[in-house]
Amino acid sequence: MSSPDPQVRAARNPSSPPASPSPAVRGPVVAVTGAATGIGALLTERLAASEEIRQVVAIDERRGECAEAEWHILDVRDPAIAEKLRGADVVVHLALDLDLGSDAAARTAYNVRGTQTVLTAAAAAGVHRVVLCTSAMVYGALPDNELPLSEDAELRATAEATGVADLLEIERLARRAPRAHPGLNVTVVRPALLVGGTDTALTRYFESPRLLVVADSRPAWQFCHVDDLCTALEYAVLEKVDGELAVGCDGWLEQEEVEELSGIRRMELPSAVALGAATRLHRIGLTPSPAGDLAYTMYPWVVSGSRLHSAGWRPRWTNEEVLAELLAEVSGRRTVAGRRLGRKDATAAGAAGATVALLGAAAVVRRARKARRRI
Repeated sequence: MSSPDPQVRAARNPSSPPASPSPAVRGPVVAVTGAATGIGALLTERLAASEEIRQVVAIDERRGECAEAEWHILDVRDPAIAEKLRGADVVVHLALDLDLGSDAAARTAYNVRGTQTVLTAAAAAGVHRVVLCTSAMVYGALPDNELPLSEDAELRATAEATGVADLLEIERLARRAPRAHPGLNVTVVRPALLVGGTDTALTRYFESPRLLVVADSRPAWQFCHVDDLCTALEYAVLEKVDGELAVGCDGWLEQEEVEELSGIRRMELPSAVALGAATRLHRIGLTPSPAGDLAYTMYPWVVSGSRLHSAGWRPRWTNEEVLAELLAEVSGRRTVAGRRLGRKDATAAGAAGATVALLGAAAVVRRARKARRRI
């Protein structure tokens, strides 16, 4: 025989304590694309463990390790994704191909078409917020940039650096989406130089035996640890902040500070020599990075992160700590006198690193020739 209803039981025995109310439904349902690897995997795990999130829907082309998430295996360019997003309140789109080894045309097709499809599918499924992640690189690295840049600063990057053309197009899609789909809010998160299991032309800069410094340039280094990016994305998911958000460590490091902390000495070159060498190396296929990447090692693109700070967010990592982690990650992967450039798979050196390595190799060869002549 079933037990009487709690309210009936309470009426029969007024002295008994009232029944506990049913727990309130908590938080939003959040879908994460690119959830199986990288930042997507870290964010999926974080959201799944949060008491402020009701459910996490994980979308990728393969299943990840988060057992608490509801997994859907498909390509984000597949219009069927709209059905998988039904019931979600927020979508965080992290399925981007930023691999230096990817074919540029294929990479652009995936990144742009994927973002278009996710935005359209989210609107069709009744999702009210999409969070996109690009990079602070979209502001451009320019000699007259303010230190730091505000979130509202003009996006002055060009398409000459790796992946930046894709990111600029994603930014344009983000601006158009609310007009095309009334009721859909789009938040864009722009991290500084990302570190923590990442592999980019700029992290590879620190694999070189010498840090290339272009004469008369004014570099300023600001990092963003992937853990801090995840907490910033969580702020956006929970609608604690919206709009365009820049995220990174507080402040920045001057080039001299980077050299002192890293223990890596500089090699200073005239601009024409450095850019010319980087252009030639890329043209003949020795490096995956175009010469445009060098601008981000020459001029500042530091961001303030004022909107996140106003919402109460703070980075847990300092620039010094992130640099130390980056140096630990690349330890043992430095280019040595061009040896990595001597094979077909030598694309592991970025434009800046490859330039230094090649020039270093040339110096070694010259010294060897002089030594032989003296014998």
